[in-house]
Formats: sequence, structure tokens, C-alpha cells
Amino acid sequence: MKFSTRVDTDKSSAELFDIISDFVRSERALVARGAQVRRIDPSQEPGTGLGWMIDFNWRGQRRNVRLDVTRFDRPSHITLDGHSDQFDLSITLTVVALSRVKSRLLFETEVRPRNMRARLLLQTAKLGKAQLDRKYDQRIADFLTHLRAAA
Repeated sequence: MKFSTRVDTDKSSAELFDIISDFVRSERALVARGAQVRRIDPSQEPGTGLGWMIDFNWRGQRRNVRLDVTRFDRPSHITLDGHSDQFDLSITLTVVALSRVKSRLLFETEVRPRNMRARLLLQTAKLGKAQLDRKYDQRIADFLTHLRAAA
């Protein structure tokens, strides 16, 4: 199942990329939302090889996700790949310059099932895809607003 959204900002593409590639700020934003985040790679420099173990509650159960940066092309592209017990996850962030002072963030998430139970979960979720898309758009916009405010 794929989700995607785009967010237009009044920041230059370089400024927007700096905001989304500040992984320490992203870690703090996730912790503020109730997740437990442990960095696997102790490096402070953004780039490929960074990884996290993220624990969070979803639908009354504790979930664990391992997330790794697999592509980091400054100033336009970041890809994160992850997996949990039931799903494989791919997150792609692309920054597009609209002008010298405006840019657009394309945020795409793809969720793939790893077993039959997960496949059934995704099939059921597809019935409410329109509502899930609206929630996804709102959460990404809120997350980006939180990151910009912390800058």
C-alpha cells in the first residue's frame, strides 16, 4: 500500500533539506509523540548507514521498527528502509525547488506485508484508504511544522 503527499513551503530547497535531514531533531519529534528511539549507528553526520530502532504503541500493542537510511543525496533525496515483524517499509523524501525561496517536499511511504496476517490487514485497510490518506497528509504536515518550529 502506498501513501504520498506533498507539502509546499516558503523555505528554499537547501533550507528544507537541512530541516528534514536533521535526524536529531526528528528523533526528538518522535520521542515527543510517545515513541522510544534508539540510534543504532552512533555517527552524528547524516548519511547512509544511519539506523534506528523505534518502539511505539499502535492500536493497543507495542510495535518495533528498524529504520535505516539507504540513500542520502544532498540536496534533494533521502530514502529510509525499514522492517518490523509484519511489514517492510520504504520512506522516500524528495525536495523540489519551486523558486529560489519556495520548495516542495514529496513524502512517499510504501508498506509491504511480510506474512499472510499482514496481507489481510492491508487488504482491510484499503477499504478505508481515503480516510487513511487524509490522516497521512495531516500527520506529515504536522510533523514538518514541528520540525520547522524547532529549527
